[in-house]
Amino acid sequence: MSAHRFALVGAGVISARHAEALAAFQGEAELVAVVDLDPARAKAAAERYGAEPFGDVAAAIEATGADVAVVCTPTGLHGEAAIRALDAGAHVVIEKPADTTVAKIDRIIEAQRRTGRIVAVVSQHRFDPATEAVVRAIRDGELGRLTSGTANIDWWRGQTYYDSGAWRGTWEFDGGGALMNQGVHTVDLLVAAMGEPVEVTGYTATLAHERMETEDVAVGAVRFASGAIGTVHASTAVYPGLSSRLQIHGDKGSAVIEDDRLVYLHRTPPGTDRPEVFMGIQGERPNQAAEALDPDAPQPDALVEQYRDLFAALRGEGPVRLDR
Repeated sequence: MSAHRFALVGAGVISARHAEALAAFQGEAELVAVVDLDPARAKAAAERYGAEPFGDVAAAIEATGADVAVVCTPTGLHGEAAIRALDAGAHVVIEKPADTTVAKIDRIIEAQRRTGRIVAVVSQHRFDPATEAVVRAIRDGELGRLTSGTANIDWWRGQTYYDSGAWRGTWEFDGGGALMNQGVHTVDLLVAAMGEPVEVTGYTATLAHERMETEDVAVGAVRFASGAIGTVHASTAVYPGLSSRLQIHGDKGSAVIEDDRLVYLHRTPPGTDRPEVFMGIQGERPNQAAEALDPDAPQPDALVEQYRDLFAALRGEGPVRLDR
């Protein structure tokens, strides 16, 4: 089988991570084109990867025969690039989030259905061993009835980060701030674990940065279809930067993922009774995380794992796991 030919659309910071991930698939992936509106940046990146530079994705696909386009542009341009790539005959991988509005994302979905091509949205932390262990425990009923979940993104982004690109922190191109850009992964994992959200309320503020339209602090409360409730805290105003943390709680167990690693898990196997505890366990808590995952095992590259899922779909082995 010949290698799939990839075009990187957008030569910014995140595109380098995709080029690095694709390099793990020798014989399956060949990076043939880099597309960027800045000719100098496209040329520099193309030289770095041994590819050809272009200013337009459709032209790149036509000239190189690329059959997969990886969209790494500012968020507000994702849909435009993805639809042009689909119409030019390529499958598409889109960096998170898919775009800035539901209406724009609906247009991507319509183009995907019209062309019959694969569209995958990057949510690589769904492929983390910690995430898979927690979702598996929930699916197997080992946490019992889910009662609550919390997503905390306690990060710092300096003013230089927001000043590094005119699109950062804008409604038009970033679509949001701490929640939409940085917090989206942890919120995605909260939904993956807790199920469909049906009601959300919250507050946002811009408190630690200048020259940005969007928020650097967001807090929210969520009610899920199951009846469980949750909270979200996303911030790029937590100096000097702490962790991201997901907590999932049920009436038979709990799980905590911190910085992509499973740090706490307690499960009650189906068909067994949980020990009755009058007011909670004080002091030493029974942590089964090491039974579920070897804490000393090397952490796989989650983006590589998501690309592995894409290549399986390209081989016709099933749909991609994440297409929204």
